[in-house]
Amino acid sequence: MQQTVTTAKAFRGTLGVSANKSISHRAVILNAIAQGEAIIEDFQRGADCLATISCLRRLGGSFRWRGESELAVKGLGSRGLHEPASVLDARNSGTTIRLLAGLLSAQPFLSVISGDASLNARPMARIVEPLTQMGADISGRDGGRLAPLVIRGGSLRGIHYRMPAASAQVKSALLLAGLYADGETVIEEPAPTRDHTERMLANMGADLQFGEGPAVRIRPLAGELTAISLRVPGDISSAAPWLVLASAHPDAEIQIAGVGVNQTRTGILDCLTLMGADIRLEGGEFWGAEPVANIFVRSSQLRGITIDGDLIARSIDELPLLALAGCLAQGETIIKDAAELAVKESNRIRTTVEGLRALGANLEERQDGFRIWGPQKLRGAVVSSHGDHRLAMMLAVAGALSQGETVVRQAESVSVSYPRFWLDLERLCLA
Repeated sequence: MQQTVTTAKAFRGTLGVSANKSISHRAVILNAIAQGEAIIEDFQRGADCLATISCLRRLGGSFRWRGESELAVKGLGSRGLHEPASVLDARNSGTTIRLLAGLLSAQPFLSVISGDASLNARPMARIVEPLTQMGADISGRDGGRLAPLVIRGGSLRGIHYRMPAASAQVKSALLLAGLYADGETVIEEPAPTRDHTERMLANMGADLQFGEGPAVRIRPLAGELTAISLRVPGDISSAAPWLVLASAHPDAEIQIAGVGVNQTRTGILDCLTLMGADIRLEGGEFWGAEPVANIFVRSSQLRGITIDGDLIARSIDELPLLALAGCLAQGETIIKDAAELAVKESNRIRTTVEGLRALGANLEERQDGFRIWGPQKLRGAVVSSHGDHRLAMMLAVAGALSQGETVVRQAESVSVSYPRFWLDLERLCLA
């Protein structure tokens, strides 16, 4: 499928974006192993989260849709999962395979989890190595570095693990394993990553400490987690295209309602503010353990900055969009310390550079990010998302900020995280 994008004289409107993907994954996984029943409102029905539900169903999980986006989860308790009769298919979801690998390492049965060709090419040693240190029996292709993963679950022991690279998926996999381990598990992060797992576990009664220094500590379950109902806030990663579009377009004003503004996820707001974007948050409240606000953004004069260090972990999924913002900003923008981009759904360093260069941008590909010179006038072209939902949305916004017509190929990939993206883009355009 392909989509054609042209710029508009103005972009105006108020919208709610697709629900938070990370929280949706965790809500179904943790409630499935809790005691009781939970209702998840505004569940994110993208392909990745549906893959997690499908895997949990094969493990005995019970889920029931109540309308378009409300999901009822009947908890099985901490020992209620059972051996799957066939291979668990994580499709293209790194969150699904990595978090479930941590959970399955502690279950008393054999499981095999795999994915599509893209997922099976992504690195799995980052979870296999620490889980093996905990006593897990995991094998896979290339010495356990690649999926499919064969997991023979059993007894685990707590460890003190210093993560070599910041990764919320690795941290969450170890926390799930730590629920079942003998003794305390301590995880040290080199930089803060999203803490949705910690917040949810704490609300459900787990014995853990987080938010004070670089280490997260979890002790094994003394009883059962308590199922919790929640409303999932809008995903700031899905708000990010509109933040960049409105900031960089000469005549734009957009309000995005009900967005999660957890400080471990708001790197995009901090980066754009440093670049001079006119962004305002209003109506702050909490949905469960997660802070939520309405975000207002309008046309701004952007300037180049350096994005590195802690900002990278807090904006990792939005870096292609920040590279686009750099193309339209005054001066030089450097994004570094972001080598992790190379092992996402696509090599996002290479595919971002390829797509933006096709539109006339002047930027340099680096091993750990980008060097960008601006401002530049972009021109329409034929570009490809390479099946990567983040790239598809970035290229669509780039097309809306370019002169002429842009054709985005493999445009259907947005369904992974933001199924109605193209409809929302059309709604905001004022011809």
